[in-house]
Amino acid sequence: MPDAAIITCALTGVLTDPRVHPVPVTPAELAASAREAWEAGAVCMHVHFRQQGDGRGHLPSWDPALAVEVADAIREVCPGVILNFTTGVVGRDQSGPIACLRAGRPEIAACNAGSLNYLKTRADGGWAWPPMLFDNPVEKVAEIVGVMAETGTKPEFECFDTGIVRSVGMYVEAGMVTAPQVNFVMGVASGMPADPELLPLLLKYRPEGCPWQATVIGRAEVWALHRRAAELGGHLRSGLEDTFYLPDGSRARGNGHLVAALASVAREAGRPVASAAEARVLWGLA
Repeated sequence: MPDAAIITCALTGVLTDPRVHPVPVTPAELAASAREAWEAGAVCMHVHFRQQGDGRGHLPSWDPALAVEVADAIREVCPGVILNFTTGVVGRDQSGPIACLRAGRPEIAACNAGSLNYLKTRADGGWAWPPMLFDNPVEKVAEIVGVMAETGTKPEFECFDTGIVRSVGMYVEAGMVTAPQVNFVMGVASGMPADPELLPLLLKYRPEGCPWQATVIGRAEVWALHRRAAELGGHLRSGLEDTFYLPDGSRARGNGHLVAALASVAREAGRPVASAAEARVLWGLA
């Protein structure tokens, strides 16, 4: 079991338009997509919540009643599943994520561990969107981590650059958190690139003994990094939040296809795919 790879499925993401891409939005859609991913080998579901009805499914929601409805729907069709709620918001007001954590009480929640200039340029040199700061100062991180301690939720620190990875170690030293999970987010244009050669260096700077995984954003390049993560002993994540493309370059029809491909990557690296019960032990949730 220590060599087993835990697979997380990132079901839908923040703003992806369901009128353009096959992302699930409603509780029923999220549950059905989670079930496909579960059958393919994912035992943890990373969940974002979307506004419901009237074509608003491309916008986020922080309605705690919706969070509970989604959580209950996924748990019903995936017995023993581990839920991982998003908590990321721009700005200091975290009342929405806090309300969802307290209502849904997930086993894990993603926690943005530091600030990032969130940028992307077009081919003509113009900005793909207005430059923005994804601000996560220490007091904001401490607040959300404190609520996670209250709800029995393990933080998964999302790290977009090497300085943020090192900051997680300082959070541990300062007593803000004990034995968090570390998630190397790679492929965001203004963050760490999806470069397999970078991954071994990042491991030098994560807090000793912390479980880790890589979230890889992009197209064909994501799969080489998934393979390297599997070889180095990391846990694995994919889903329609992160990519729409399978290893052969074709578009995935749903989360189940991406998870099946990721499970094959794990096995090719000599790693069995963890069951939900094994994942709970490996992640200290049991």
